Amino acid sequence: MKRPRFLVIGADAAGMSAASEARRVNPELQITAFDKGNFASYSQCGMPYWLGGVVKRREQLMARSVAGFARRDIEVRLRHEVLEIDTQRQVLHVRDLEARRVLVEPFDHLLIATGASPVEFPLPGRDLAGVFHLDVLEDAIRIDAFLQGQQPRRAVIVGGGYIGLELAENLTRRGLQVALVQRGEQVFHAVDQELAEALHEELDRHGVNLKLRDSIVRACAGQDGRVREVQTNDGNLAADLVILATGVQPNVDLALRAGIPFGVTGALAVDAHMKTSAAGVYAAGDCAEHYHRVLGKPVWIPLGTTANKQGRVAGRNAAGGKTSFAGIVATAVAQVFELGVARTGLNEWEAQAAGLKCETVLLKSTDQAGYMPGAEDLRVKLVVERGTGRLLGGQAIGKRGADKRIDVLATALYAGMTVSQLEELDLAYAPPFNSVWDPVQAAATRIRRQG
Repeated sequence: MKRPRFLVIGADAAGMSAASEARRVNPELQITAFDKGNFASYSQCGMPYWLGGVVKRREQLMARSVAGFARRDIEVRLRHEVLEIDTQRQVLHVRDLEARRVLVEPFDHLLIATGASPVEFPLPGRDLAGVFHLDVLEDAIRIDAFLQGQQPRRAVIVGGGYIGLELAENLTRRGLQVALVQRGEQVFHAVDQELAEALHEELDRHGVNLKLRDSIVRACAGQDGRVREVQTNDGNLAADLVILATGVQPNVDLALRAGIPFGVTGALAVDAHMKTSAAGVYAAGDCAEHYHRVLGKPVWIPLGTTANKQGRVAGRNAAGGKTSFAGIVATAVAQVFELGVARTGLNEWEAQAAGLKCETVLLKSTDQAGYMPGAEDLRVKLVVERGTGRLLGGQAIGKRGADKRIDVLATALYAGMTVSQLEELDLAYAPPFNSVWDPVQAAATRIRRQG
């Protein structure tokens, strides 16, 4: 009997999570993943830390090798670019980039896991040596080779989101003088201004030249043809390395050409089972929309955790199982030098943009009992729906403990809890770990009383 065939476009987080889950569910399924790149199943989130020397070897970023997948009867074909999806005939047209030939590959079920790619903008000097994006592992390898070969001393990072902040820290660790150019009034728009101010101070404390309310205009070459300076709206910055970290957009063109529609966010529309409108075709990860449990509607917030979860759901369903994606609450955390900053749910401006009437509280506390030697400052902000007390979101920042508090709040959001219920949680306490009232509960108490 012919084995049913599950094909995957994209061999990283969502794609290989789906392939692995499909194999667990259905040992008889024939599974093949295609990727135009040179690597499969690696940690994109770890790339800044490899560039900074925290992760010593590139191989440590690899979750599983092609040979490892093959031992589980999952075929991974690298350097294979999918050119066309024919949903009527249920075939893919795939270019083998090494053999320079086009293959026709039939499928019974298909997962589109094409991810996201950097937002490009017209920048004079973009093609100069020394100007990079950091998107895929090949980019990181090129940047590392440039760092080793050219020994740049001054780096300009454009964009103050997750990648920009992590690069600022890791290039500083590598010994470069770093300037960070951010168009808005704060870095890391995932949190509100009050918490971002602490990040600004931390960047300054570690020697990063933070240029807020500024944007890059051009990259300028020296006599050797490599980048030597960037022009911004506010002046010129010396630079022999420029990394553009100005955000990403979902890769949906391949699906759109096949008649598979995107949703209101611009990412591919999927249902709770990760199915698209095309029979037998699923989508997951950074190319797909994500249901937001607090907002009750699709959003697009590309995160590795979400990609892996959606991939697992798609793989199980494609293999004959039945499961649903529970949705997200946009939980995320980042390290900026000595500070951890985290968020979940909605921040204040997101709640207001959604038309929700909200109240907020910002609590200044400590990560353990305040009388303990070495206790560090910890700030927690809650966003609560006015009138109902429903928790809408939370943020935290400090040297230690921000991640723990946000995970508590994320769990509360999944349960639809109010701040009164948050106060009632039985959380761990001992002076080396916490105050008798955890900061998230102290913040909940304060906002309840002020309401």
